[in-house]
Amino acid sequence: MIYDTKIFLMRMNTKMSDMFMHSILVVEDELDIQNLMCLHLSQEGYHVESAQTGKQAYNMLSERSYQLIILDWMIPEINGLELLKWLKKDNVHHKNIPVLFVTAKTNPEDIVQGLEAGADDYITKPFDFSVFKARVNNLIRRLKLMSTLTEPGKTQNLKFQLGDLVVDTGAHKVFMEGQEIIVTLSEFRLLETLLRNQGKALSRQQMISFIQGEDVNVTGRTVDTHISILRKKLGKYGKFIETVRGIGYRIGFI
Repeated sequence: MIYDTKIFLMRMNTKMSDMFMHSILVVEDELDIQNLMCLHLSQEGYHVESAQTGKQAYNMLSERSYQLIILDWMIPEINGLELLKWLKKDNVHHKNIPVLFVTAKTNPEDIVQGLEAGADDYITKPFDFSVFKARVNNLIRRLKLMSTLTEPGKTQNLKFQLGDLVVDTGAHKVFMEGQEIIVTLSEFRLLETLLRNQGKALSRQQMISFIQGEDVNVTGRTVDTHISILRKKLGKYGKFIETVRGIGYRIGFI
């Protein structure tokens, strides 16, 4: 299903017009929730398409790309977690698309499983649609910021190297022993923030404001979860992300 935003053009402000070109795929099998998601996003100025099953979403993603995917865990045919793993594993066309994972599962283990599979953020059902829209808008802002970093003259692109670990802020990629390590947008931004501030202990709130935005209600535990996953992905180099008791995290000079 495709939601046309033209009916909202008369009341779109500058912010909404800036969002208009962003295309979002909503994958949700509960039609009432799907329709509400699509309606709210269309009112924000996004072009929205939707799918009810994992297979339908897979077929749509095989034909085109999106700027953001909103993915429910418990969908038929191919569940959301399996679809997420497919998106993030060796998928050159989709692995860098941010994913907002939607789930009724509230156990920390389930949330960690979703983040480890590659979700950039999550929201648990039932949720307030103002929070939902804030999370979507924040992911789009981060995507635009990542795109800006690739433009010459916008900011200084650096390569950080520690042994056979290379973090290329220009390409937004992480390599170890010549092989790319797949990280989410959140994980990359956290790592880049720490590297650009080598030797400085950053508080969780400082890191949250950088990767999530001040207007989104994110807890320090979210940062802790991302750092834990990032350490695992970095293998022997994960130990260089130091925990500073009472403050947050730091990477020493390399």
